[in-house]
Amino acid sequence: MAGRKVTLPLFILLFSASITFGQTEVLKSVVNNLAFYKQKKDLKYLSSAKKSVDSVIVTRKDSADLEKNVYKAVVYSSIVYIDSLNKLKQPADFFDKTRRHLDNLMTYKKSYKYQSEIDYCRHCIANVYLRQGFEYMRNSDYNNAIQIFRKAKKYAPEFKNLNAYIAYANNRLGNLLDAGKYYTDLLKTDSTKAEYIEAASNTFKAIGDTSKALQILQKGRKHLPEDKFLLFDEANIYNNQKNYHALEPLLPLLLDENPNNEAIAFISANCYDHLDKFDKAESLYLRAIELNGSEYDPVFNLGILYFKTGLLKHGEDSSKDIARAGQWLEKANEISPNDVKCLQLLQFVYAKTGNQDQIDKINAKLKLLTNQ
Repeated sequence: MAGRKVTLPLFILLFSASITFGQTEVLKSVVNNLAFYKQKKDLKYLSSAKKSVDSVIVTRKDSADLEKNVYKAVVYSSIVYIDSLNKLKQPADFFDKTRRHLDNLMTYKKSYKYQSEIDYCRHCIANVYLRQGFEYMRNSDYNNAIQIFRKAKKYAPEFKNLNAYIAYANNRLGNLLDAGKYYTDLLKTDSTKAEYIEAASNTFKAIGDTSKALQILQKGRKHLPEDKFLLFDEANIYNNQKNYHALEPLLPLLLDENPNNEAIAFISANCYDHLDKFDKAESLYLRAIELNGSEYDPVFNLGILYFKTGLLKHGEDSSKDIARAGQWLEKANEISPNDVKCLQLLQFVYAKTGNQDQIDKINAKLKLLTNQ
């Protein structure tokens, strides 16, 4: 069963970083310039806001003023976030200076009074790190991308997609255990995306932890029961495990979603076959053959099914199913003339029907194929 190809976009989708600014007399010019920028999107207002806030922080007393420092952080964070091309010609250490200022500000006991402003600054800093991280991703420098995304998490721990970016980068580096850890953290919320569920499942399958992969898919399908790719993945695991009792309840939805998919028709038929539900198995083998008559497995399996039911029946019904078995096994032999199992089954069929000529032909061919 084919699944969606799970990749993360190599461009940045910035989460929201916006704020409504209050009005204070001493910071009136700062606030007005921020408001003008918000309206007109002209960087000159951010430049004016920086000059204004710098002008009100001169003395040691000013440097200890919480409100002034909050608005310095707001202005500086806005610049590093918005002016990504540095058109305002800030010095090379401006981002680090801004980040350190915010770090210091968050240690103030009364900083909670300005929580919305500080949250805005955090998101601005995190967005800058996200830009840097995705630049490393574009250049396939996944080690540095991971380090930068971890720094972003410090400022925006609530931004869950960061776990996806770190997991993706670890996946590209082959660090599957680390990738699995971050995917697991990502899936702890009920609002996670199907792509992340599938990526997490694939990661655990790659390291051989099928039980964990299955657990993730089962949890994911509780929240996203209509997602057909997650359904495919769970069904695939059961099919590979030959856990037909677990697979059976998924088959009706699987078939409804894919009425013209011969592979799913075959997997469903094979499941019912192993559960001795021969009528359903027969119908689905025939559907698979109708959809693609050149595939060997459904033709061969249908021949086996008729042979089994022929042995279970008596009289005329038994003879009819044995004859059908011969027809489908002969067709399978046409598709794959050198398949030993098919030839051996044909031996049994011809023995039941008393066709010695065909038995002799198959014996000769088997001797040639097996060098006996």
